[in-house]
Formats: sequence, structure tokens, C-alpha cells
Amino acid sequence: MTTAQAKHESASAMATETLDVLIIGAGFSGLYLLDRLREHGFNVHLVEAGSGVGGIWHWNCYPGARVDTTCNIYQFSRESLWRKWDWNERFPGYAEMRAYFEFVDQQLDLSRDISFDTRVRRTHFDEQARNWIVESDSDTGPSQMRANYLLVCTGFGSVPYTPAFDGLDSFSGPCHHTGLWPQQGLDFSGQRVGVIGTGASGVQVAQEAARAARELTVFQRTPNLCLPMQQQQLDATDNERLRTNYPADFATRSQSFGGTDYLFDPRSALQASPAERTELFEKLWAKGGFWFWLANFQDLLSDAAANRTAYDFWRGKVHERIDEPATAELLAPAVPPHPFGTKRPSLEQWYYDMFNEPHVHLVDIKQTPISQITPAGVVAGGREYPVDVLVLATGFDAVTGGLTEIDIRGSDGSNLAQKWADGVRTYQGLANSGFPNLLVSYGPQAPTAFCNGPTSAEFQGEYIVEMLCYLREHNLSRIEATPQAEQAWREECLELVRPTLFPQADSWYMGANIPGKKREILMYPGGLPMYMEALEKSAAEGYAGFELS
Repeated sequence: MTTAQAKHESASAMATETLDVLIIGAGFSGLYLLDRLREHGFNVHLVEAGSGVGGIWHWNCYPGARVDTTCNIYQFSRESLWRKWDWNERFPGYAEMRAYFEFVDQQLDLSRDISFDTRVRRTHFDEQARNWIVESDSDTGPSQMRANYLLVCTGFGSVPYTPAFDGLDSFSGPCHHTGLWPQQGLDFSGQRVGVIGTGASGVQVAQEAARAARELTVFQRTPNLCLPMQQQQLDATDNERLRTNYPADFATRSQSFGGTDYLFDPRSALQASPAERTELFEKLWAKGGFWFWLANFQDLLSDAAANRTAYDFWRGKVHERIDEPATAELLAPAVPPHPFGTKRPSLEQWYYDMFNEPHVHLVDIKQTPISQITPAGVVAGGREYPVDVLVLATGFDAVTGGLTEIDIRGSDGSNLAQKWADGVRTYQGLANSGFPNLLVSYGPQAPTAFCNGPTSAEFQGEYIVEMLCYLREHNLSRIEATPQAEQAWREECLELVRPTLFPQADSWYMGANIPGKKREILMYPGGLPMYMEALEKSAAEGYAGFELS
């Protein structure tokens, strides 16, 4: 029997049965739920649009794609896994992350319950049968499945966004969005490379292009307030040392805002003396990674004056590395483009240094906007910049896009995207009124991008597993958020973000990067401990805020 025949027969079998649970997405969240629900005896299956496990690490395979969280906590906390796995780098690249996910897959035998190359297009709730009908496309053709519960784990960055550049289709060379990079790779050697965008993927791919390309042109709209990665190679001895700390690292996650292994400094930046501020800034800077962002003074993200002290320190560090004053000012201007940390900082290794090289150019497209893409290059400010390879590091329809891309219709036939057109409404970032038995992991109005991915997958995932077990034990077959609970949760998210500095930045955190998208905080801003406290309180009260039947 061929692989295609086996897939077709498997799809046909699933079309005739009703699953307990169908999961969409094979990243951290989806895989955790698949494993745990199987352990609890649920008939569960997972569908994944890609050809392998890993979620974002399957799709993001552009040169330089790399984790921005240290490896010790960017993994599952299951001891049977971390005891057997060695990391090669402090901040693993996409190839190492793919190897890790393949290892997890093998150890837990996950693929036997996964349909790859299967993209969900439409799904609607059958009120009479109390289950979801899910329609998908695969290499064997369209298929349909039924499940009592539908768990959507599409993540916050699964839908790439490409601006409507005039003439983009006319470009004659290779042109790829970083989120849709060719799996076979692309060689920059000897090429004139143009990178549009300076978010995380733009910074990462530009660094690699600078070392291989004949010429590199970076088109920057807004400076990225990058932090030093402080990358390290790891050997067997390093891994043994890391393993001795894993239990403590994993325990700390539940106490921290972002589900990490470090906490904010309880002091105020303004009450500390200049010497004390500098001492902490230098200490965190030397640690690298997100320490300067998420282990800094506790008022950095809520007080503009406190925030400015961190920005000025950051700016001084950047200017020290750049030879040309005008270039340094474009990359780290005297007036902050936004409060530090209100856009997710990217981690860099030699990003700022590369602008000292004669073959690397920086174009300010805020002052000289891109007006056209031609077959041979990019026109900005009336000048054409010759380009052989064009990289679109233009971001994602973040947080909500993975859900609204699917035509999800609730019990009355209404569409989820239409419901959210004037603002996201969920309860606990998990459920929606009008969409029974639909649960979302790592989605809007949950900690999500404010939280370490594996941490969220485990904490939120375990809550979902316990919820489904509760329903089964109490002979219940339907769960739905109440409109009142949903509205109260939305108001809590908006209220929590109001005293912070996040609304001052036009970030994807606020949905501000997508034309026409409502500008609002897309994640739960209270931090992981407060979030889990709310979930546990609801569970203790028989899942208050939900209608169960």
C-alpha cells in the first residue's frame, strides 16, 4: 500500500467516526494536548498543515531563524524528555528545534495520531449532534471529520502578512516571506539581498545575509530595540549542569509574569540611584536574552520616566558599536520610537556591527517610503535599489489570524471573524459565546506572546485537559462561555493594559500592524500567575462563566 493510499484510508476512517477531540496545530500546545488527552483515554486526533511537527519551527526555516528564549525553559518540563535531550546552543536555531520536536514525537509516539499536510478550511458546529464538522484540504483531496470538542492551537504567528506593495508580482528574482520560506533553503552567496522589515525575522535574516551577500540593503520603517543575545555553544558538561537546575527553573515559571525562570526586580527605577540603576542595567545586559526586558525594574513598563532610563542606556550601548553617527541615529534615535519593551525586543548577535560594513546599507522608509517594487529592485524615495533576492520580513496577522483565517461558524451559523471585527471577545482566552465545545490554546486574550510558549502550552493545556475530564465525569457534552463572562474578560484585559505603556506603541501586540484591524491589546496583560489564578477560581466554582449541559 502506498503512503497516499494509507493516508486516504485513514482519512476515510476518521470521516465515519466522531472523535472525542480534534486538535488543529502541531506546535507545543497541540502536541501537549494530544499526549495528555491520550493518557486520559480520549479518542483524539491532530491535523497539521505542515509536513512535520514543530508548528512555527516547521514554517520558519529562513537563514538565522532562532529561539529568543533560553533552551533550559524552551522545552517541555516532562522529565522523561529532558533527561535524554542535549542542547547544542543556549538559543537554539530552527534546525535544532526541528530535531527536538522529532525527538519528542519519537519518544511519545505522537505521529500515529497526526494527519500532516492537512489544512483546515472550514468548520461549523452541528447543534443537533452537539459536535463540530471540520472540513480540510490535503494531498489526498478534501476531507471531513467530526469531533465533540475542537481545540485550535494555531499559535500567534501562523498567518504571514505581506503589504500591498505596488509591482511586487513583477519582481524577477526569488521573493519570499520569512514565514513561508522554501523548505529547501535559499543561498544568499554573491547576491544583492533586500530585506524589508526589521522585526525579529528581519533582524535574524539580515545578520545572515550580511555574511554571505555581495550587497545587503535593509529597509527599516521603525527601529528595532534589539537586545544582545549573548549566544553560547553547549557541550555535554554544560547540559549536565543545566539539568541540575531544570526542576528549579520549571518551578519558577509559575511565579513570573512571562512564564520564565526570572522575575522583575521589585524596586522602582526612579527610586534607585543612578549608580544602582546602572549596576542593574549592566548586570542584565551581560546576561543577554530577555533579562534586560523581563528582569528589570518593576515599573519599566508602566512609568514613562522609568522606561526612559532603560531606553537611554540601551541607546548608548548601540551607539558604541556603530561608526557612522547618522546610521547610529537611525538605528537608535534620540527620541524613542516607542517606549522600550512595548514591542517585543529582538535578540541580535552582530546586527548593529554589520552596518559598519561597506556592503550593508540602511534605508529609512519612514522618511522615504517604498513606492514600488520593480523587476530589478525596490524604489524608495524616488531611488531604485537593485536587488537580486527580496526578503519580506513584514510580520504576521498575529494572535487572531490563525483563527480568523479558518471559516469557523458557531451554533447559529455566525462567523468568528465577523464576531471579532469590532474587537476580540473571549472568556479566559479559551472560549467564545456562541461557539460551544470550541477551545483555544495560545490565542487572543490569554498570556500567549507575553508568555514563554512551552510554559503556556503546559499550564493552559493542563487546564483544558482537566476541563474535558470534568465534563466527561459529570456526563456533560457541551460547554460554552456566557456572553456576560466574555464581556467581563474583555473589559479586564482593557483595564489591565490601560495603566501600562503598551498602548503607546503601534505593535502587533495591539493589532496595529494590520490595516483595518481594530487597535486593542490582543493578549491578557496581567501575567501568567494572575491568569492561572483566574482559571483556577473558575474551575473551583464548577467552571463559573461557562454554561455546561
